[in-house]
Amino acid sequence: MIFLKRKRMFWVCMAFLLSSVFVHAQAVPDQSNFTINQVWALADSNNKKMQMQGLNVQGADAHVKVSKAERLPEIAAEGLYAHVFPLPIYENGLFHTPSQFPVAPTYYKAGADAYFNIYNGGKTTTEINASKVESELSRIQKSQNKQEIHYTAAVYFYDVFRNISYRVLLEQDIRDREKQLAEINQLYKNGTILKSDVLRAELRLSKQKMLLTEIENSISIAKHKLNILIGRADDAPLNPQISDQETDAIALKQVNEYFNDAKTSSYKIQISEKEQALAKLKLKNVKSNIMPSLGFFGEYTFAYPQIQFYPYALSLYSNGMVGLKLKIPISSWYTNQHKVKEAEIKVHQQEVEDEDVKDHIRQEVQENYIRYKESVQRITLAEENIKQAAESYRIVQNTYFNQLSLLTDLLDAETQLLQSRFELTTAKVNAKMQYYQLQKAVGNL
Repeated sequence: MIFLKRKRMFWVCMAFLLSSVFVHAQAVPDQSNFTINQVWALADSNNKKMQMQGLNVQGADAHVKVSKAERLPEIAAEGLYAHVFPLPIYENGLFHTPSQFPVAPTYYKAGADAYFNIYNGGKTTTEINASKVESELSRIQKSQNKQEIHYTAAVYFYDVFRNISYRVLLEQDIRDREKQLAEINQLYKNGTILKSDVLRAELRLSKQKMLLTEIENSISIAKHKLNILIGRADDAPLNPQISDQETDAIALKQVNEYFNDAKTSSYKIQISEKEQALAKLKLKNVKSNIMPSLGFFGEYTFAYPQIQFYPYALSLYSNGMVGLKLKIPISSWYTNQHKVKEAEIKVHQQEVEDEDVKDHIRQEVQENYIRYKESVQRITLAEENIKQAAESYRIVQNTYFNQLSLLTDLLDAETQLLQSRFELTTAKVNAKMQYYQLQKAVGNL
């Protein structure tokens, strides 16, 4: 009796453990299934280019602190210890024996000095402002690089999706063609058709299988590229998860609204504006070269022996001074003119480049806007083509097996139907990528 109770308890515990393991296995998500947003999140955290851009931002922020540190006073300490050789005096000329003047053989000196800039033509302030603009520019470049990586990841992601869709369609087509080949073989055995029909059907089937191999290779290559881009193992499994709604047509705003969005959101425009600001700050810095500089200085020194002032003394002495130091760069008044002219040309060049960038962005937005609407029309056309190709295939298939049409007509109808299905998948993916291009041009990807 006790044995039976223990046995019953053992099986109850085993059932509980197995159910817990099964529930846990169901709770753990499939690590190979990814949506486009999950792919972008992995790219943001693992992509090497993103990491390099992050380091660039850190370096630019550190440079701002370096520029601000220029406002602090310069303080230095120095020390000197030396052995002094005897001082020969050639009273009767260089070729006669000199007399030796007694000197202290030991000399040492310790001191400190400081300089605090009061005014230098605004150079320090300009350098600080320039470093801040460079820091902002590095952040914009990081965002732009992030957007480019998002677009590249989307290209690879939808490339995998498109080829997987091709594979599904082609595998189904191969199964249908194998069944059809069996029927054709039966007709040949019955003496209804010629051997050439069988050979043509077999040839088409072998071509389809070769195409399937090419599609499998394309899937493998696209997955490999995407895994490297998002920082995963090269051969890690990856299955795109795309709902039917994701490939539906998206209602666009008016094109002028996208133009207005691009003016404030386009990273290319923001980068151009920051580079223009840097050129103006450089011009301001060059113009300040002719300005005087004024600073407060101070120094204090202990030395032995006292040989700086007469009469000399073999004893420790100290000396210090404080005051203002003024420097007027007179030569800059005539050498700085060409530098100013060069900097002014750079500013004008940057202004023209800024206008060119804005023109290019408007053209890019306009083109992608029109192309997206065109790609949506292609989806509608592809859906209609599938209906027509399916009906054509149904008619030709019936007429062929009733000996009213040729095999070449049937093969053409099959090819057209499969091609129409491929074109629908291609049209949906191209429309999505065209929409991403529009968002990238605006700066919202």
